[in-house]
Amino acid sequence: MPNLKNLFGSQIGIDLGTSTIKVSSPNGNILYQQPTVVAISRRDNIVIAVGEEAQSMIGRAPETISVIRPMKDGAIADYLITQALLQHCLKQTIGPVLVKPEAMIAAPVGITPVHRDSVREAAEAAGARQPTHIIPEPLAAAIGAEVPIGSADGAMVVDIGGGRAEAAVISMFGMVAKGSIRVGGDKLDQAIQRYLVAHHELVIGERTAEQIKIQIGSAITTDSPNKIRVRGKHVTGQPKVIIINSNEIAMALRDSLTQITQLIRTVLEQTEPELSSDIIQRGVLVTGGTAKLSGIDIFLREILHIACYVVDEPDKAVVRGAAAAVEYAPAIERTMLSPTDELYITSRQM
Repeated sequence: MPNLKNLFGSQIGIDLGTSTIKVSSPNGNILYQQPTVVAISRRDNIVIAVGEEAQSMIGRAPETISVIRPMKDGAIADYLITQALLQHCLKQTIGPVLVKPEAMIAAPVGITPVHRDSVREAAEAAGARQPTHIIPEPLAAAIGAEVPIGSADGAMVVDIGGGRAEAAVISMFGMVAKGSIRVGGDKLDQAIQRYLVAHHELVIGERTAEQIKIQIGSAITTDSPNKIRVRGKHVTGQPKVIIINSNEIAMALRDSLTQITQLIRTVLEQTEPELSSDIIQRGVLVTGGTAKLSGIDIFLREILHIACYVVDEPDKAVVRGAAAAVEYAPAIERTMLSPTDELYITSRQM
């Protein structure tokens, strides 16, 4: 029997991430969390698996099945597959409804009008109520981290997701400085793959690289590094097994993490002195799935010389903030400087 509450509509926040799609209710409960992966039959274009089941097929599926990640660098790379993913997500989340759910979707900073419309159309075609709201990810992350965004005091949030890293200085419901680069968890996985080829002549897949990052990944070196056994194949094609440690992973990730520090510096340079003073006093909040990388707060602090803090459950801050923002979207929309200002929440008129 369906939940009767769902029959009369709801409010949800959606984090349509490059690596993971999440849905949250306004009270912070995570209603859905699955890898942003879809498996499709090449013969008839029918979706045969979504989420974890589809992800398990990466590097293992026969030629008759395409395993697709429809989001690239935080933007829709395949519209129809994204729509199918959202339809599955909403069906699993809210079930049958008489009134469609009001949705707030977190999108990258500086999203183009074309991509913004694609996100809205995909969500609405999947069953979300019109208009679907769009909120910049750093602003959603700040709300999810319980930053008082209505205050005149400046706060800086750095959100490091699967496809990109974004930094923003937030004050009075808006972003007064912002920046974004295409460096995130996926780029870190690729850096690990390159390192193992260059230093160990070992070829591994993206799933193995991700597991290495999760299990022993570190942004800093230590006197007692963790170790892991890795199976792959030698560059000549023969099976090979090696043991690597977390210090090696820190070396592999250094260049990518340095690019993130450069992004933060660039955004700080755009910031007014009064707000910079607030940030120095309060520190930088770090969110996103990649913020779970061991020692990343220490790495950022040592280079930037500013206190950096990883928030609790950093991978859920964006989606929880998007869901909470539904309640006061009009208040944030009123801070828009012009109809074309992309620094704040925008929504298409019905």
